[in-house]
Amino acid sequence: MTQSSSKVYFYVFTIAAVLWMAFIFFKSGQTYQQQTLRPLLESKLSGSHLLNYSPHLAFTYDGQKLSWQDPAGVIEFFIRKAGHVSEFALLTLLWILALLAKRVQVNMALLTSFIISILYAVTDEWHQTFIEGRTGHAIDVVVDAIGALLAVFLVLAVLGIRASIRRRRTSL
Repeated sequence: MTQSSSKVYFYVFTIAAVLWMAFIFFKSGQTYQQQTLRPLLESKLSGSHLLNYSPHLAFTYDGQKLSWQDPAGVIEFFIRKAGHVSEFALLTLLWILALLAKRVQVNMALLTSFIISILYAVTDEWHQTFIEGRTGHAIDVVVDAIGALLAVFLVLAVLGIRASIRRRRTSL
């Protein structure tokens, strides 16, 4: 990669990361009523037959009880948490790509990207405390961190596979 293309990639991925952060901020600024999937889920999953196939589980998450007796609520919960994981995995990945384009050492790019994402997760949860019907939860920062870690592990796996392929080619 030439220095000028490296610079272009750095700016492209940095802008993409900042725009993704703005999107997260926008989504976090919406009330629960604006984001809820319950009406859609309840219309698609109506009928008692779903209760027959649901695993009989119940748990409490940050003071809220979730139960198999409310399948739409449980499904929405897991969709929301998957959203947290994927949002912050993508954010971390964008920062990693930006920093790697700047020719930052891999370990430093991974660590810096992870820290940026976690700090943003903390501010995101804090932002939600100001939105009607929303609350910020420390446990959601942990869920966001899982997404950030997944991105770090993905990049490490790709780099490891790439290095293994290169070693095989040079040994032939």
